[in-house]
Amino acid sequence: MSEVHDGETLRAVLGSLQTGVFFVDRKRKIVLWSEGAERITGYLRHEVLGRHCRDNILIHCNDKGCALCGNQCPLTLALEDGKATEVRAYVRHKAGHEVAVHLWAVPVRDERGAVLGAAGNFVENRIVCEPDRRRSNLAAHGCLDMATGLPNHAFSQSQLRQTLAIFAEHRIPFSILCIQIEHLEQVRATYGQDAIGAVLREAGETMRNSLRPSDFLGRWREDEFLAILTNCGKKGMEFVSERIHKIVASMGILWWGKELSVNVCIGTATAQVDETPESILARAESGLPGKRGGNAAGTAAGQGN
Repeated sequence: MSEVHDGETLRAVLGSLQTGVFFVDRKRKIVLWSEGAERITGYLRHEVLGRHCRDNILIHCNDKGCALCGNQCPLTLALEDGKATEVRAYVRHKAGHEVAVHLWAVPVRDERGAVLGAAGNFVENRIVCEPDRRRSNLAAHGCLDMATGLPNHAFSQSQLRQTLAIFAEHRIPFSILCIQIEHLEQVRATYGQDAIGAVLREAGETMRNSLRPSDFLGRWREDEFLAILTNCGKKGMEFVSERIHKIVASMGILWWGKELSVNVCIGTATAQVDETPESILARAESGLPGKRGGNAAGTAAGQGN
């Protein structure tokens, strides 16, 4: 037998690939997990081999926040129906945030055509990801919120003013989302301040992964993020708002053996003629619980940059 056809050699080659490659048997136990799968999901090989894919591993959902389970699961289609499937989805990272991926699943058959298992391949949907270079540049100039890895309050203010100036001159539509993380005080009281940091960091990463490269997401207040959706009117704004709400709700952050769920409340506004930062923020934040009066563009309460 040629060395390239040796089973262990092929397994080693597949395991070294930098894209997410995995194989499950008929019982859905993971028997192969590539270096790329480790990098994208955060789960190391020894943590997943021999476990069922449903054991909080390879949890995936679509851009509507719907879990791809049962008959919609790509692995189910491959194992039970013998169908190859290609989907755009989100997989839950070990840390808890959602990562946008393009996933393929195919049945693996023996020489008689019987399905032995299913092979999968997934790659990051980098079109939605902000380049790491931009983060480095922001950090170098003191514009990065260290708690979340996103642009800080001051930079977000500048971004909003710039977008409004472009709108005033060229009438290119845009909308904003004021995204408030719910029940942070309850999380702090139950699990401590470090848990707050984990919730904000993973929620921010999930939301960043769900936006277009042309959109902007920054830290606004302790419990609030600001998204600026460029060339986006009311209909598109509502679609993105609903998507973020559902994708964030599908997160699960493991904290000392407990899974922390995250929910958001989103206030929205579309730019109008003669808009100011204060007016558009006031309209958006009026949709949030505990509306703040008069300081919509004011200080960022306790961000800890």
